[in-house]
Amino acid sequence: MAIQETIIELQGLSKRYGLGDAEYYALRDFDLTVKRGEFIMIMGPSGCGKTTLLNIIGLIDKPTSGQYTLDDRDVSRISSRRQAKFRARQIGFIFQNFNLIPNLSIIENVALPLIYSGFHKYRRLLMASNILEHFHLQEREYYMPWQLSGGQQQRVAIARSLVANPSLILADEPTGNLDSRASHIVMEELRDIHSLGNTIIMVTHNPALTTYATRVINMLDGQIDTDIKTVADRDLSKPGDPEKITVRILPRKSAPAPETTPKPTPKPKPTPKPVPPPKSEPKPEPAKKPKKSPTKKPAAKPKKTSTKRRTK
Repeated sequence: MAIQETIIELQGLSKRYGLGDAEYYALRDFDLTVKRGEFIMIMGPSGCGKTTLLNIIGLIDKPTSGQYTLDDRDVSRISSRRQAKFRARQIGFIFQNFNLIPNLSIIENVALPLIYSGFHKYRRLLMASNILEHFHLQEREYYMPWQLSGGQQQRVAIARSLVANPSLILADEPTGNLDSRASHIVMEELRDIHSLGNTIIMVTHNPALTTYATRVINMLDGQIDTDIKTVADRDLSKPGDPEKITVRILPRKSAPAPETTPKPTPKPKPTPKPVPPPKSEPKPEPAKKPKKSPTKKPAAKPKKTSTKRRTK
């Protein structure tokens, strides 16, 4: 099965809120085509429809009108239950506020999306532990969210979005609550993920982050104002597996083992015959001391009998 080059196609998409005089269009006749392997940055002032667009693409919200095709399937008209299954298998979310459940450990937070995919608990925890190891957080997998820094929590949120191997990753201001150093770490992680051929759509207000993107879209009043591609479609990263689009985690780099030439095995040397030890002259036995003859006790003297006669 060949990979479709187009992963998302929006045609005449509109989203209306309110009725009558309070009617407001967050998106109006919005058209967009996303190629597989693009890293798109969406920018614009507040209220221009960036988050609404991201929610519709992520099947969290439904458009008022228009057509939405994802992976060659019209998902704008399927039931909410089927949309939920499709979202659990195909889409990963990264939020600005991390959205980690405070009473669950880190590994349980990361394994949460796998519940909807039907994995057994042991399998879920094993997959979550493996992906946390890639983000150098395995030693903190049984910490609680409040025990981590903001940058670490966002890396946990990224790990959670990737654990189910989605084909599309949506990020809503993932660096909005981070300092510059943590933002750089998070963006480098996203760059590594994109280099494997995965599609990322990210909403941001920071123009300095556009250097990571292959395409920058500026929105204004629910429509596209400017659309600039920095990388040609033919130069986009392509996933390696033609059957299934998955997020592949790079293993940690280890030093290559030095090549060793096999040494010739030496011929076994003949073992010399054991030389018997020289016979030693028998040692002379020590002279036996003569046994002492037992001393005979002198015979007891016989009692003298009185020769005197008794006189009457």
